[in-house]
Amino acid sequence: MTTKRPDSHLPDAPWRHGPGMDSLFDALGARDGTARFVGGAVRDTLLGLPVQDVDVATTLTPQAVLDCLKTAGIKAVPTGIDHGTVTAIVAGAPVEITTLRRDVSTDGRRATVAYTDDWREDAARRDFTINALYADPLTGEIFDYFGGLADLSARRIRFIGSADARIAEDHLRIMRYFRFLARYGTGEQDEVAYRACIAGANSLMALSRERIADELMKLLAVTDPAPVLRLMIEGNILRAVLPEIDAAGVERVANLVTREASAAAPPSALRRLCALMPQDAALADNIATRLKLSNKARKRIAAALAPPTTAASPPASPQALAYRIGKEAAVDRCLLDPSADLSLIATLADWQRPTLGVGGGALIARGLPAGPDVATALRAVEDQWVEEGFPGPRRVSVIADQITSKFQRARQ
Repeated sequence: MTTKRPDSHLPDAPWRHGPGMDSLFDALGARDGTARFVGGAVRDTLLGLPVQDVDVATTLTPQAVLDCLKTAGIKAVPTGIDHGTVTAIVAGAPVEITTLRRDVSTDGRRATVAYTDDWREDAARRDFTINALYADPLTGEIFDYFGGLADLSARRIRFIGSADARIAEDHLRIMRYFRFLARYGTGEQDEVAYRACIAGANSLMALSRERIADELMKLLAVTDPAPVLRLMIEGNILRAVLPEIDAAGVERVANLVTREASAAAPPSALRRLCALMPQDAALADNIATRLKLSNKARKRIAAALAPPTTAASPPASPQALAYRIGKEAAVDRCLLDPSADLSLIATLADWQRPTLGVGGGALIARGLPAGPDVATALRAVEDQWVEEGFPGPRRVSVIADQITSKFQRARQ
């Protein structure tokens, strides 16, 4: 039975009246009760948060949705047609429209579904009560089948029905539970949900590491993931898939969150992952490879965790470090090092990587014979230029003269 309360209406919000939205719901026959907003857009609007994506649930079959959109002249893309999802392009933005479904069978990774016209049945297959809130697009009336409004008010993350059953249907819900707890909860876990996640933690091994990485990165992107990460470590949630992550890593993340706030540096999920992983570049790269992170992400991790004694980490100014490993990696290194002066980060805010302004040809023109010495001498010029704080062309010319003379004398 639907829970309805006098105040259970969706607050007005600009996204509800965006260009083309009225035409979309006219096309779907919303006045006849065939379509409702669902999930994140409803939840976040009730919390006063910005809405990123708009999802719509409908009693219409996927083919009927395609036909209705075509008739209305709205572009439709069958993005997930096998699972009942059609994406409408409304004023250049995607709106996912999914037919009401019920699970026929699940194996923890994917589900076989059948279509239904029962809203409660559709809600019952969702993960958390706060994600099973629907809203009439015309009146804003909210339909709450499992106490989601009360849980949202209490900032409580609770599985719909049996937590064990929901996790058995989709093992990734373990990771989602902790992400939602960090994003929307108070940090106080629902004991039933927490125990179910602990009991099912080994089932994460059945999931692709890409899916685990995606959820982990979303968790690390919240304002302060440390309290929830502690719960995960205490419950051995990640042991089966990421055994290298431990309590020490969580404390590094907590310290990093504090340093990011003190330096007014935007939070970075990848930087926080660097803190969470063992502080060994080779081992961290092994984990990043296992998580199927991009080459760009792996390079950033390697730069952030490179030993200070390597050529990639000159003990010079933050600008010199930024020149060698990139501004982003230099900021990472400073924030990750508890002993580093946070005020140095501000000096990089508007810094742009300068250009040396001379090449091998300039050294040859000064009399240095072509050959391997040219590249070595050019590196020496660059090193001195960086050490001196990137002086202008006149000083660069003097440095080039000095280095060229030095190499010429060595050849004599």
